[in-house]
Amino acid sequence: QVQLMESGGGSVQSGGSLRLSCEASRNTVSTECMAWFRQAPGTERDRVTTINKLGVPSYADVVKGRFTISRDNAKNTLYLQMNSLKPEDTAVYYCAAGPGVGPNGVVCTAGTFTYWGQGTQVTVSS
Repeated sequence: QVQLMESGGGSVQSGGSLRLSCEASRNTVSTECMAWFRQAPGTERDRVTTINKLGVPSYADVVKGRFTISRDNAKNTLYLQMNSLKPEDTAVYYCAAGPGVGPNGVVCTAGTFTYWGQGTQVTVSS
């Protein structure tokens, strides 16, 4: 069983920055698909960014160029650096992990993510 704990959420003005962290309970960030999702009130949970076990990231179009996913394998921690924040980025942000599929398990699909953190609130004011 993998436990994920997010931190770093808060309130910031439009144009500001925040960095979220997700600490995993065991060796996970370098061996699994890792991702950040977010959910605003009244909406579905959307995938923001993913990083596979080879360290290859992918981003939703709405955050490309503004958000960066990274990991520290030694600390078993996943990060999300969020710059140029907009009010529409306001949501609860969730860290997720799960096994990849395909050759060498490097493909991260929608059904990949079986472990979830409790979420951290990010609020961006205009």
